[in-house]
Amino acid sequence: MPVIKIGERLIGDGHPAYIIAEIGVNHNGIPQLAFELIDVAVDCGADAVKFQKRDLESLYPQKYLDNANAGEKTLRYLLPILQQVELPESTYHEIVEYCQKKGITFLCTPFDAKSADFLDELGVPAFKVASADLTNLPLLDHLVSKKKPLILSTGMSRPDEVEFTAKYLKARQVPFALLHCNSTYPAAFEDINLLYMQQLSKFDVPVGYSGHERGIAISTVASVLGANIIERHLTLDRAMDGPDHAASLEPQGFKKMVRDIRQVAQALGTGQEKFFSRGEILNREVLAKSLVAARQIQPGEVLTSEMITVKGPGLGLSPQLYPQLLGRQAERLIEADEPFLDRDIGIQPVLDMEHTLPLQWGFTVRFRDYEDLLHFNPHLLEFHFTDQDLDDHYPGRDFDFQLVVHAPEFWDRTLVDMCALDERQRTDTVKLLQKSINLAREMAPHFKGTPKVVIHPGAMSLDHPIREKQPLYANLLRSVKELDYDGVELLLENLPPHPWYFGGQWLTNAFMDAHEIRDFITPLGLKMCFDTSHSKLYCNWAHVDFYEQVETLLPFIGHLHLSDGSGLDGEGLQVGEGNIDWVHFFRVARSYKGTMIPEIWRGHQHGGQGFILAIQRLSEAYARAQEQK
Repeated sequence: MPVIKIGERLIGDGHPAYIIAEIGVNHNGIPQLAFELIDVAVDCGADAVKFQKRDLESLYPQKYLDNANAGEKTLRYLLPILQQVELPESTYHEIVEYCQKKGITFLCTPFDAKSADFLDELGVPAFKVASADLTNLPLLDHLVSKKKPLILSTGMSRPDEVEFTAKYLKARQVPFALLHCNSTYPAAFEDINLLYMQQLSKFDVPVGYSGHERGIAISTVASVLGANIIERHLTLDRAMDGPDHAASLEPQGFKKMVRDIRQVAQALGTGQEKFFSRGEILNREVLAKSLVAARQIQPGEVLTSEMITVKGPGLGLSPQLYPQLLGRQAERLIEADEPFLDRDIGIQPVLDMEHTLPLQWGFTVRFRDYEDLLHFNPHLLEFHFTDQDLDDHYPGRDFDFQLVVHAPEFWDRTLVDMCALDERQRTDTVKLLQKSINLAREMAPHFKGTPKVVIHPGAMSLDHPIREKQPLYANLLRSVKELDYDGVELLLENLPPHPWYFGGQWLTNAFMDAHEIRDFITPLGLKMCFDTSHSKLYCNWAHVDFYEQVETLLPFIGHLHLSDGSGLDGEGLQVGEGNIDWVHFFRVARSYKGTMIPEIWRGHQHGGQGFILAIQRLSEAYARAQEQK
């Protein structure tokens, strides 16, 4: 797939749309206004801001510069404006420094060779070529000599001119992108011809859209049609004097456009797979139906239609398996309204104990169901506490294996959040986590070794991200230091970017990236619980390499949660049903010999069938990884 690189950002199919806030000359020659527009672009979530640079003496004869009235009507209008809005070169230096400080890429359109030289000295990472210069071969040659990517608008150009320039640049092996454009300010909707982007894609370069129409809908649709770059003019007020303000977006509109483009990209997915989100899994259980016994059924009875009915919730055999159930002989006592299970049609989870992966594996359990999985001889049990469990006592017996506990993720409708900016929520979280640690210490004499306590750091917000991370990490540090975790191994767990809680659109704002996690836990001497599904979803969201993240965190992993992941919220999927290459994972993580559980959503149901299937698949992947050493 064709890709160009601007700074550290890859642009092309498979990567998020690169959104350029075209400030152009909307600063009206006022430096302070330029800085305000940069702030707006940052707040809106744009990837880059773009200005325009002209050396007017190179562009126009002196007679027009001295007297614009000597030219045509359009020139008489435009040239005085260009003379008025051209910023001093010293201001451009300040703009570049300001963009670096704000974390947004500075781009600029040079209209002449002298301006291109100046921008090159400023360190601009790519050049934008205006529509009017698509056919300007001398300028293009000069830009090619700078060996930087080009973004070319195609407005005002005939198809043969676009093809000529594309071949011209291809022959010179310069990376470039083409933007479909209608160079009318503003452009009428019926003149935009958005589907022409498909014709530009034949040149095998990234394709985008530079819009001058009113509103944000067309740009959003362009992103749906595959635009790799979206460029729109930005102004503080469309009523301001100047040639471009009327065709620009004001801050609120630009911000909505960026939001819509990002949300639509998430909604589109890959089109290659379908999986249940956590919310769907929960709704499926409540609203779906199962095959259940219409009356009490004795062992040995042959199942007939009169003995089988369909009721909710969806915790047993799917009604699609009705034909497989008919005519079978019941092998157990089944009470009225009790769901039929996989074992009633001959499906029993079996684990090949001779060939499981050589890690200390176990299962996630609750006080009420841990005994159901003991016949698989796990090496550990990981008890997932609710806030109500913390007032109970361990009801079981002694075991010669490891204890892991997972602290609650919420109480009532409040999230556990050690990073919370709300001080009451943070302190209440610390109290809840301390109760979890205390219960783990109480359980410790019944198990072998030092118990591990897994906790969620938090850093959550609803609907809107928290831009400033430093206060979040400062509160996380305070919270950790307020905990008494003597006698247990405290493990902070990495989190996904879009966790599903209470049906809301929650966002995680910290403790996802491997390098941030490493830098936080290293001074504290802590280790972490690494959740592969959470990490994969973060990597999909942040467009970073999952296996590099694994390698970075490997020395700090004290416990593994293994499940697959896909998209941005395909969390806790069965191994092999997401996007993780498990053979590659085990090649990267071959030195890890510690504890792990398969954290498959609802893996405990049907006799732990989901857990057992995961262990089988992980064992097979581990064996193949060992063969490929």
